[in-house]
Amino acid sequence: MTELTYKENIFPGTRQELIDRISDQLRPKRFQHVLRVEQTALELAAKNDVDAEKASIAGLIHDYAKQRPDADFIAAIKAYQLDADLLNYGNAIWHGLVGAELIKRELHIYDEDILNAVRHHTTGDVYMTPLEQVVYMADYLEPARDFPGVDEARKITAKDLGAGVAYQAQHTLQYLVENGLPVYPKSLETYNAWVPRYQR
Repeated sequence: MTELTYKENIFPGTRQELIDRISDQLRPKRFQHVLRVEQTALELAAKNDVDAEKASIAGLIHDYAKQRPDADFIAAIKAYQLDADLLNYGNAIWHGLVGAELIKRELHIYDEDILNAVRHHTTGDVYMTPLEQVVYMADYLEPARDFPGVDEARKITAKDLGAGVAYQAQHTLQYLVENGLPVYPKSLETYNAWVPRYQR
């Protein structure tokens, strides 16, 4: 792939400088995942008329805070006066919703569409912009993902990005329920907003 040149000044630096900042935060396996999500996001962006630079940045930073200690997230929730209910959850929710606040302060990225793509990449949302949908699906479908239904999800998403969002929302909720895991309210709201719309 030809390296994308950042021109929009969303991140105050080059793509390579952003990659260097991210690689300092993540262990090698997670960092490779992030690079694959960026590439998948760029592919989906091209098919869905989404800005490539925003897709690249959002794909690269979506897991920026993933490997922070829990104590960092708890401190941030309190310091930034985020919803106290977040304290009842864990890293799976925190690294997106709280991670976006860390990204603003540490990477100086303030584009709300990109930050929302980070916030909602695991929970989804009732309304998601095309960029948010791209990152939500890129994280789910990147080439190393291997779970029952992933090939079907890839086929659906290739035809209709929104249908892919509905597929992921449905199967994520199903997974959480079947495994007795807590359901973050926004995940349920995402299911209610997207799944009925795409029922065949």
